[in-house]
Amino acid sequence: MRTKDTKPQKVIPVRALRAAAAPAPAWDGTAPRDTVGRPLRDLRISVTDRCNFRCVYCMPREVFDAEYKYLPHEAILTFEEIARVARVFVGLGVKKLRLTGGEPLMRRHLDTLIAMLAPLGAELTLTTNGSTLARQARALKDAGLDRVTVSLDALDDATFRAMNDADFPVAKVLEGIEIAAAAGLAPVKINAVVKRGMNDRQIVDLARHFRGSGHIVRFIEYMDVGSTNGWRMDDVVSSAEVVRRIGEHFPLEPVDPNHAGEVAERWRYRDGAGEIGVISSVTQAFCRDCSRIRLSTEGALYTCLFAQTGHDLKALLRGGAADEAIRDRIVAVWRARGDRYSEIRTAETARQRKVEMSYIGG
Repeated sequence: MRTKDTKPQKVIPVRALRAAAAPAPAWDGTAPRDTVGRPLRDLRISVTDRCNFRCVYCMPREVFDAEYKYLPHEAILTFEEIARVARVFVGLGVKKLRLTGGEPLMRRHLDTLIAMLAPLGAELTLTTNGSTLARQARALKDAGLDRVTVSLDALDDATFRAMNDADFPVAKVLEGIEIAAAAGLAPVKINAVVKRGMNDRQIVDLARHFRGSGHIVRFIEYMDVGSTNGWRMDDVVSSAEVVRRIGEHFPLEPVDPNHAGEVAERWRYRDGAGEIGVISSVTQAFCRDCSRIRLSTEGALYTCLFAQTGHDLKALLRGGAADEAIRDRIVAVWRARGDRYSEIRTAETARQRKVEMSYIGG
């Protein structure tokens, strides 16, 4: 991926992997685990590197401006290629497929891809900014989508417009959430990235608005993803502070995770009005349980959200490789994985050039 201000993302080609090590052994049928014993359970698929928002923590306008060069259409994976890779992953034990972007609903005819993925039997979800969700929700559900997560960083319209930097009104996103729920894409999860001095005053308002609605708001610590968002530790509002602020208005109590490796820490209202989640990727790293791998828009595998390099699958897909060769490459990449960036984060690692979140999804 090339921009006017940044170097292309580094992707390790298949031929380089083969030259650097002995050929990957054939898969032995056991569920693959990485170097610290983490299983492979979740695949996040970026279907586009484009987005109609310019959120300050993801695609700041000063970098992603009118001159920014997106991937050409022929470089991105086709629906057939995505479905083929997903089928191989499900065969390896992946239980959840999440479609991301960029903004995934900018990929034309996305319901067609969903219809291709639904028969695989994995849970099928999508993360969106909600800008076009109102008009697409029914088609997505009918195609086989199970659930949707919507990014919403503020209820105050002026704050929301400032954060999305596209002058997009919050009312349209709220409409999309309600239409998605009515279509059966529930429970809807609402993700709010909290940045101190920008939207932290919205924490209690977001909790209040969705209390009793059946929707689940998850507050995410502002992360040092990519290399363009100007991240500083001083801008981080810790999950502990989020829970404290909400708890002062609506008493909370902790809830056990739904499953091993769940990203969000769960808290429920003591009066039974639902629950919230907090994602503590900065102050309380959850690397030890991470079971996620990411497939980029142009067919590279990334084993961490904070990765510096990817592993090329597109060459195999377009070079006539059999499914078994693709499977063996995936297994080799996962078994070599040792990522735990959030556990070892330092001032030095935070400054390292990393893949942009808009390229591999959140």
